[in-house]
Amino acid sequence: MKLRSINRIEPSQKVNMGGNILDQPLPSRKTDMLDPFLLIHHWAETMPGGQKQQNVGVGPHPHRGFAPVSFIFEGGVHHRDSLGTESIIYKGGTQWMNSGYGIVHSERPPKELAEKGGFVEFIQFWVNSPAKHKMDSAKYQPLTNEDTPKVYSDDQLVEVGVVAGELEGQKGPIDVDNPLLTLRLVGKKGGKKAVSIPSNYNALLYPLNGGMTINGETAVNAKDMVVFKLDGEGVDLEFSEDATAILLCGEPINEPVATYGPFVMNSQSEIMEAIKDYQEGKLGELEENFS
Repeated sequence: MKLRSINRIEPSQKVNMGGNILDQPLPSRKTDMLDPFLLIHHWAETMPGGQKQQNVGVGPHPHRGFAPVSFIFEGGVHHRDSLGTESIIYKGGTQWMNSGYGIVHSERPPKELAEKGGFVEFIQFWVNSPAKHKMDSAKYQPLTNEDTPKVYSDDQLVEVGVVAGELEGQKGPIDVDNPLLTLRLVGKKGGKKAVSIPSNYNALLYPLNGGMTINGETAVNAKDMVVFKLDGEGVDLEFSEDATAILLCGEPINEPVATYGPFVMNSQSEIMEAIKDYQEGKLGELEENFS
C-alpha cells in the first residue's frame, strides 16, 4: 500500500459557542473546509450537576442541506427533533442526521447527567450534501457502540469503529448522501494499525487526546488536525501513548458552497429561501417535553 504523505498539520482553535468554549480544528486559519467536511467541533467538559435538562445543552434550532454528526466519547447526548424522534446515545455511539429539506432539533445532556453531573466529550462534524440530495426528506440515524462494526489491529491494541463506509469487510450502518469513510479509533500505547483509504477521498485525522505517529515518522499531538495529500491509498498509525482519534475521509463533491448559520446550500438565493422557509415553519417545529 502506497502511504499518503501529510499536506499540513494545524492546531485546533478555541471558539466560544453560546458561552461554551470548544476546540475547533475545522475551519482553521488555513483550511475553510476539506470537501465534503465543513466543520469539526470538539466539546469536552465536566458538568457540575444540580441542573435541569432544559437549561443545558443546545435548544431547538434548524438545519438544511447537510448532515450534522456527533461521535459520543464520554457521557451522552439526548436528541429530540421535529420528526417526532427522541433518542439518547451514550459513550461509543453516533448520532447522524441527514437534514435534507429541513429539520428542527435539540441536543442536550441526558437528564441524569444534568442532575448528577459528570464528564461529557463528543465530536460534532458537518458533512456537506450534494445538490441532488439537499432537498431530500430529513432522516435521523442513531447508532450505538454495540451496533458499530469494529476492526482490530493485529496486536489487538487498536480498535477502529466503522460508522460509514467500508473497511476490511466491515461496513458502517449509516446511510450517507455521498461516498464516505468515517472512523473512530481507540488505541493503547504501542498499538499499530494500517488504514486503507480510497485514493480519491480527501482525508483528515484528529486525535482528541494522547499522541500518535503517522507513517512511522511524523509525531502528532492531541488536538492537531492532520490533512493528507491525495497521493496514496492509506496511512500507517502508531499510538505513542493511549489515544482516541477520528479519521474522516470522503469523496469531494466539487460544488459551490453557500453557508449561513445552520444552512448549507449551493447559492445565496437558496440560503435566503431556507431562512424564509424556516421563518414560515416549513422546516418543522419542536416542542420539548421535560416531564
